[in-house]
Order: sequence, then C-alpha cells, then structure tokens
Amino acid sequence: MTSRRQFIRIVPLAGAALLSGRAALAADPPMVDEKDAQAAALGYVADAARADKAKFKNFAAGQHCGNCQLFQGKADAAAGPCPLFAGKQVATKGWCSAWAKKA
Repeated sequence: MTSRRQFIRIVPLAGAALLSGRAALAADPPMVDEKDAQAAALGYVADAARADKAKFKNFAAGQHCGNCQLFQGKADAAAGPCPLFAGKQVATKGWCSAWAKKA
C-alpha cells in the first residue's frame, strides 16, 4: 500500500515527465531533405518552380504541395506533414511526382 508521503514524492516526478513528453510532441518535425532517397525518387523539391520538367512530364504550372490531396498541413502554413514522408514536413510551395489535385 502506498502512503501519502510516497504519493507526494511521486506526483511531482510524474508531472514533470508528462510535461517533458508534451514539449517533445509539440516540436515541429524536421523538413524533408531533397537529397533523401525517397524524396529524390519522387522528384521532391521545396520550390515547385525548380521541378525537373524534363524528367517529370506530369508536372504542370500551379501544382504545389499546398494544393495536393496528400498535403495535411493548414492552407496558410509554410510547411506541413505528408504521408509519403512519415515524420517529416514538406514545404507548401514544394512539389513531387505523387502530386494529386485536392478535391
């Protein structure tokens, strides 16, 4: 059985652990590196204007991560998560060959 004294010693430690866990969750995930193997395979660039139009014939002007079906960030955000790059963010102005028009 736990005494009140033991309980009083444990509570501040548990609270500190919870707060530090929240701080870690609140930190923004890192940005996708264009040189990352998956990013390179998909032709990801942080600025759609730099997309390789010769290699990726499906690119069209006006396409960018911000208007892609896969983009999960807010419309006014500079970056947001994409399920293709788990645990990382893509630039809203970026582009990759998996781009699909947002409904």
